[in-house]
Amino acid sequence: MKKTLIIGLAFILNACIKDDIAPSTMENLPTIKSSSTFEVLFEEDVVYAKGLSHESLNSPNYSELSLKLDVYSPDNDAENRPLIMFIHGGGFRGGSKQQEDIVNIAHYYASRGWVFISVAYRKMGKIGTVPQKWIDYIPNLPPDEEPEQFLAMYPAHRDAKAAMRWIMANKDTYKINADYVTVGGASAGAVTAITLGVSNLEDYRNEINTTQDPTLATTNLDETYQIKTIIDFWGSKVGLDALEAIYGHQRFDSSNPPMLIVHGTNDSTVPFTAAEDLKAIYESTGVAFEFYPLEGKGHKAWNAEVDNKRVEKLAFDFIVNQQNLNVE
Repeated sequence: MKKTLIIGLAFILNACIKDDIAPSTMENLPTIKSSSTFEVLFEEDVVYAKGLSHESLNSPNYSELSLKLDVYSPDNDAENRPLIMFIHGGGFRGGSKQQEDIVNIAHYYASRGWVFISVAYRKMGKIGTVPQKWIDYIPNLPPDEEPEQFLAMYPAHRDAKAAMRWIMANKDTYKINADYVTVGGASAGAVTAITLGVSNLEDYRNEINTTQDPTLATTNLDETYQIKTIIDFWGSKVGLDALEAIYGHQRFDSSNPPMLIVHGTNDSTVPFTAAEDLKAIYESTGVAFEFYPLEGKGHKAWNAEVDNKRVEKLAFDFIVNQQNLNVE
């Protein structure tokens, strides 16, 4: 199967200095295992924030929902663990943080030393609070774009960012090193992961306030985070396109995190051109990335292989290389 590998300037520079990393930095590098080593501890339905579910769009009649995540951690005594936060797909209308493929990769990474956190978020049917500017933009949508699905992106992104802030607030509990953070996702989850990695901290946070949505106060608003690497399984940049179209915010630049782009060439749900667009942007900014077209594969190609490597192994190698992790 064809493999296309493009490495940006950031990775080249990183490789050049890798052998000259200061001892103190080397000592702080997390160590992970090359094969499944640890038993996996599972903590289910941890509440990371609250969110509103309106009776209708921005209706004053609403209920409060508990937003939840699952934590998979290695059963070891490590004090310095890298993090993967993963966001499930489902077109912002369905999907689950415990779908089989995500549970499988959660065990893959946690058994090798990562803390892997799978996040649930409000989907279309929950009707989360949406900024008025998003509603005003609806007439500008392409005819084939569903307004309800478009509007559902906002609370989904808001929730995922809240989950990341919760993780940072609780990093000591799970022995997470906040300098080694990966955000990843599949399909709509990859859309959200790309937005988290590339957008500014205030995006999908400051467009509404605690008067419009009192549950914002539950979302660790003072926490910050820095994404080190992004894993994109058959996603797109539509969440960032919305920021640009509605607010004029163009967030792609040379400071963005390195990205792994994996996408089926026959994907009829999220067109392969979405991956090509990301590739072109990363080429233009000079940021490190790897691009794997899955020849002949469609959407949700979890079992695809490139050079006898499944997608989780491609991501493993990418994260290790970009973050210079110690591997035993």
